[in-house]
Amino acid sequence: MKIAVFGDVHGNRFALDAVIQDIERHQPDAWVNLGDQLFGGADPAGAWQVQQELKAKYGVLEVRGNTDERLGQELTEKTEKREMLSWLHGVLPEGTGAYVAGLPTSVILANGEVIAAHGTPDSAWTYLLLDGKAWAGDDLVRQRLGGIGSARVVLVGHSHQEHVRQIGSVTIVNAGAVSRQKDGSPLARWVLLEGGDGSWNVAFRRVAYDVEAAARWAEQYAHKGAQEAAQLRSGLSHGKS
Repeated sequence: MKIAVFGDVHGNRFALDAVIQDIERHQPDAWVNLGDQLFGGADPAGAWQVQQELKAKYGVLEVRGNTDERLGQELTEKTEKREMLSWLHGVLPEGTGAYVAGLPTSVILANGEVIAAHGTPDSAWTYLLLDGKAWAGDDLVRQRLGGIGSARVVLVGHSHQEHVRQIGSVTIVNAGAVSRQKDGSPLARWVLLEGGDGSWNVAFRRVAYDVEAAARWAEQYAHKGAQEAAQLRSGLSHGKS
């Protein structure tokens, strides 16, 4: 079985298009979207449309990310990132925020062998593999995992860092991000998981895309577009949106 895993699109339609083209060449049996679909500034409405078309075409399994939860919040004067959220609500179709905020925190596939989540199986906000800025120890990771039944692979996003960890019989994979990289490379990321019957192989994929077109879109249209563009071009975080 082949499973295509992508997430942290962060409203970057340009990067998502390139990732999809790469995924389709591998003809996966299943697709998983790890969340944080829209919170970003490189054509989020286009990214939303593409992700909905993907779901209709391939039955993509979706989980909610922490910024997806933000999109479902009521906007008040005290709402964090209110200006960014207001802009997003203005460019996205009505009901989009409620939809992504209502997605599950995890999904199970491959007859229970694979669990996919954004942060941990029960939280979109908790980093499974990080402890502050350092990698978490195995004991802390086990604690955050909780009960995962017969699962042999756990897939997560959230940290925007590619990582694989073996803890006992469980392989934990952080798939990296489609957009908003933090390691100095603007390349889009996804993971190909292949196997079954307790034996799984992980391939980290990196995909070039038209970063300059995405950055120019952000500069022209997005909330704090110059900041978004700088991160897209450099592959480094330049502050919070």
